[in-house]
Amino acid sequence: MRPPLRAFALLACLALAGCGATTTGGQTVTFPPGSIGPNRTVTPAVLLTRAALVDALGQQHLVLQDTQSPFRPPEAAILAAAPRAVYQVILPEDPDQGYIVVYELNDPPLALQAAQEQAAYLATGPGRVNFPIGTVHVIRQVGSSVVLYSWIPGGADDPNTPNIQTALETVGLGVPVPN
Repeated sequence: MRPPLRAFALLACLALAGCGATTTGGQTVTFPPGSIGPNRTVTPAVLLTRAALVDALGQQHLVLQDTQSPFRPPEAAILAAAPRAVYQVILPEDPDQGYIVVYELNDPPLALQAAQEQAAYLATGPGRVNFPIGTVHVIRQVGSSVVLYSWIPGGADDPNTPNIQTALETVGLGVPVPN
């Protein structure tokens, strides 16, 4: 083996050895992987949208909370690259549903473009294959943010699930998904 390759192999081995668990006082200590998502705080635009959502959902006697589990829906290009906040409506009889995603864009025209792109994507084959047949998508533009919520009317276990759509339809500008 040539000297430069030998040096590279030695460095690679040392680097890998440093990535594993370590032992401290006879106990194995592991290190959690770093977050793969953006480390951003919620901006005023998203907070305003959240406040509008809380108000609209409250009219239907629904409660919005920060999500306790990871969630990311299939997204078109602009939304996939945008900062987002994920919330969840409390549904006692269906605790794994009720996710609402709020995306932040630079300005209202870009938010509208992103909402329209998402609607067009959801109408395509690749977009439809990611959801069960009969899924209803609610896309709303609220200033420089986009709100996305999807649900299945025939598969809702909680009787309050339809009220989420009813509430969201009172917020911002609706962007319909073509059939």
